[in-house]
Amino acid sequence: MRRSLVVLAAALTLTGCIKFGNDTQQAAQGGGGETADLTTLSGAGKIDAAYLTSGGNGSDWAAAGFNYDEQRFSPLTQINDGNVGSLGLAWYADMPDARGQESTPVVIDGTIYVTGPWSKLFAFDALSGKKLWAFDPGVDKSKGAEACCDVVNRGVAAWKGKLYLGTIDGRLIAIDAASGKQVWSVQTTDNSKPYTITGVPRVVKDMVIIGNGGSEFGVRGYVTAYDAGSGAKKWRFYTVPNPKGEADGAASDAILRTAAATTWSPNGQWKQSGGGGTVWDSIVYDAALDQLYIGVGNGNPWNHGLRSERTGDNLFLSSVVALKPETGQYLWHYQETPAESWDFTATQSMILAELTIGGAKRKVLMQAPKNGFFFVLDRVSGKPILAEKFAKTVTWADHYGPDWRPVESVESRYYRTLKPFIGLPSALAAHNWQPMSFSPRAGLAYIPAQEVAMAYIPPLTAQDKVRQPIGFNTGTNFSESMLPRDAATIAAATAGTTGALVAFDPVTGKERWRVDYPVPWNGGTMATAGNLVFQGTALGEFRAYAADSGKQLLAYPVQSGIMAGAATFTVKGVQYVAVLSGRGGSFPLAAGYAGGAARTVPNLPRLLVFKLGGTAKLPPLSAPAEAAFAPPPSTAKPAQIAEGKALFGRNCQVCHGGNAAGGGVLPDLQHSGMLADARGWKSIVIDGALKGNGMVSFARVMSPAQAQSVRLYIIDEANWAKANLGKPAAATPTMAMGTMVAAK
Repeated sequence: MRRSLVVLAAALTLTGCIKFGNDTQQAAQGGGGETADLTTLSGAGKIDAAYLTSGGNGSDWAAAGFNYDEQRFSPLTQINDGNVGSLGLAWYADMPDARGQESTPVVIDGTIYVTGPWSKLFAFDALSGKKLWAFDPGVDKSKGAEACCDVVNRGVAAWKGKLYLGTIDGRLIAIDAASGKQVWSVQTTDNSKPYTITGVPRVVKDMVIIGNGGSEFGVRGYVTAYDAGSGAKKWRFYTVPNPKGEADGAASDAILRTAAATTWSPNGQWKQSGGGGTVWDSIVYDAALDQLYIGVGNGNPWNHGLRSERTGDNLFLSSVVALKPETGQYLWHYQETPAESWDFTATQSMILAELTIGGAKRKVLMQAPKNGFFFVLDRVSGKPILAEKFAKTVTWADHYGPDWRPVESVESRYYRTLKPFIGLPSALAAHNWQPMSFSPRAGLAYIPAQEVAMAYIPPLTAQDKVRQPIGFNTGTNFSESMLPRDAATIAAATAGTTGALVAFDPVTGKERWRVDYPVPWNGGTMATAGNLVFQGTALGEFRAYAADSGKQLLAYPVQSGIMAGAATFTVKGVQYVAVLSGRGGSFPLAAGYAGGAARTVPNLPRLLVFKLGGTAKLPPLSAPAEAAFAPPPSTAKPAQIAEGKALFGRNCQVCHGGNAAGGGVLPDLQHSGMLADARGWKSIVIDGALKGNGMVSFARVMSPAQAQSVRLYIIDEANWAKANLGKPAAATPTMAMGTMVAAK
């Protein structure tokens, strides 16, 4: 039986605080007063509701999604489909942390604000590349093992002279945009639980809206609004009913204790885990209708049979929920994946637009979530207008019926069949966090899509069902989801693990064109009025395509993979494009063998800024030192190897890769010198010798003897790989090229 892999990896942290109302807030630093006349201001001080509604004239990129509609579409045309081939590097800046770079730059009056791993924030002069200031929130790195998908951050919000930053340890921090000094900080989560923040805050009506992550580990999701000036809490909306059936004193009380409560079983593991449903990424404000939309994540555990005893749709998991922004009051919802069991979040990019459908203009919300279907919703009523596949292969459901519910395959409910289910899409998704964009001129949405399979295996042992105090708690068997020791199967799985840029027509529900890539985890997209779509690739190119046809117009080599979305802006009348390079996130950490050619791509964190005729050059790459692959001989007994494999699959693979085959971000354990040092191995895995680097002790979930079984399993796996597998295929120029396919 062919089995694929599971993925996802790591971060969370803790800081000292003093009590502030119902939350904890650090002592303020610096002034926090609001400016009365914004029209006379420059810089971040001019960013208010009117500016974020319009997005300005395109000289700035003032929000992660450009403006409130979050189309990631710029009106600039200086760089266009006729001249983009002459785009060159204007300057670059090395970033300090070689982990996942997921931030979209925010650019205001010639200053670039960009975040990096460990929730650090940087300001650069957009013309010269000079670093103006840096802000480090001092995240405790030992908390890195308590989050799912790398220690990443996707950017900041700007509002009336301040920047708002969410941190991996759950803080929301207001920072003076001119000086980089902290104004206030509030702890938005309970740090005794594995909550994180990786997403971008949004500012609406002088309130900062922020969610959180942590569903894989077991938390209860919510969003909170804080006063932009003081940090005082305004309202909170929970996405899952209170496990004790009590009122929370929150905006969500009425809907959760009535309609939502009936969709959950009276028992089940959600009562202990919190049920999940974290709002870890997309939050969008509708200025035209004065509504706030939140995208809600997956359940905990994934396994609906354990989570809710196979009972109910489990609202508001995997849903788009509309709220009244002043109060957080519930308005409407649409659940894209009822009773989800596959980590199919609805947290991916939500885009607002007006489309002509059936001869009438409709205000719509568009989303291409993890589950492989593209949704168009009426923003007024919340009713679906369209639900069509954008993924090539969807094995969990065939289509959506007249009731707008998915028609699922029998095999997909693995907790009912008690048989493994090969899911396409999988937890890594047909579309993950990488932002999509929309061109109102071309009428197309541009989706960074991918094909990554995964074996969903029901619990094989009682231990699979037990909740642990550290690591994933999904109610599935992770160790048997790793690829089997069969070279042909591994080669087929790697070849079938691919990516694509999909241009999707939201009116017809059809793909217009597609560019196929040999590996997944390519970058987010940005569209412009110059008939362009920009996207970076996992194999180290920054590309531009004609927005209407998909013709490739630029492929600039940048030496490292790109995951993030780009931004474009002007300084002194010259248009620039900025993007971060650097690999990380769930797929590079956890893919293992199936990472393919991307495993050989250097991980070089940089801010890259381009302009027409740019002549700056990146430094030449030094030849990588060829590491000797000489694992110790395998002398373990089969029982020890089996125990080590089970423990590795449950506790280690989401950071160190399926089959212990690293992806080039964290240490590749098959090549680790610690394999030959049993005492050194214990000092790391059990004693926490490297907790300052994010590698915490796992003594809470395994004994010293079990930790040695993990070491022995990796030794055995490494010896098999050395004997049966070659090195990962290099990212040659031929492999780096995409193949454009026009819809028939």
